[in-house]
Amino acid sequence: MMFKCRSIPMQVQAFRRRRWRSRWLWALIAVLAALLLIWLLLIWLSSTSSSKSTSQPSVSANTEQMGGPPWQLGNPNGRFTLTLYADLECPFCRSYFPLLKRWVGENADVSLQWQHMPLAAHEPAASAEARLAECAAEAGGHAAFWQAVEWVYAHTRSDGKGLPDGLRYPNLTPAMERCLASERPDGLIHAQAAEAKKNGVTATPSVQLHDRRTDRAILLQGPIEGDSLLSAMDMLSADTTIHTPAVPAKPTKETPAEVGDNMRK
Repeated sequence: MMFKCRSIPMQVQAFRRRRWRSRWLWALIAVLAALLLIWLLLIWLSSTSSSKSTSQPSVSANTEQMGGPPWQLGNPNGRFTLTLYADLECPFCRSYFPLLKRWVGENADVSLQWQHMPLAAHEPAASAEARLAECAAEAGGHAAFWQAVEWVYAHTRSDGKGLPDGLRYPNLTPAMERCLASERPDGLIHAQAAEAKKNGVTATPSVQLHDRRTDRAILLQGPIEGDSLLSAMDMLSADTTIHTPAVPAKPTKETPAEVGDNMRK
């Protein structure tokens, strides 16, 4: 017996084709919608991460110093501020500065700031070098200031002899040149020197240690060693009801050769 295949009516075939095309169209729309949603999600995540990065500074940004002067080194939020009164032509300052810088780096609760005190015996070289450091800082900020100070101490002949003839600062920029050609740094240097004398500073190097929490301070003249600075910190942070007056060290214009031994330990 032979069986005939039943033919599918044309209307059914057309309906099936339309249904298949409809399913394919909806599938395509679903894929496109999914891709669109993914694209929009990526844009949203990108904008969210960028806004977080701008609204939540990194740790280094949180500890970044404010604009100077005074120019600071170390932790700007530290409890103690150590002000160094120094002359860039002073040979004792030249020997003391790297020891003090290292000590500040080892004590996270201390920030170091510089105050110019060019001595008359070292002029005009002392003020010329102070101008260089100030103009470097004006152009490059805190780090540029300390870099210039280190460069001057590394190259100066000291005692008012100044830098070797023809030696130029390697990081000189057009902004620094414009600053050096102006009188802007002069007023600051003179004001800092006058303030130092008003505060009783008679020799370089000298340091003033200030406790920002108790608002007490002590002036120590001469190259003060690390152990003495730690003792001064303890004294300033002690209970004010048991207060021993802070007596400045005897002013000295000469420095023992062994200065800074305790700081090297």
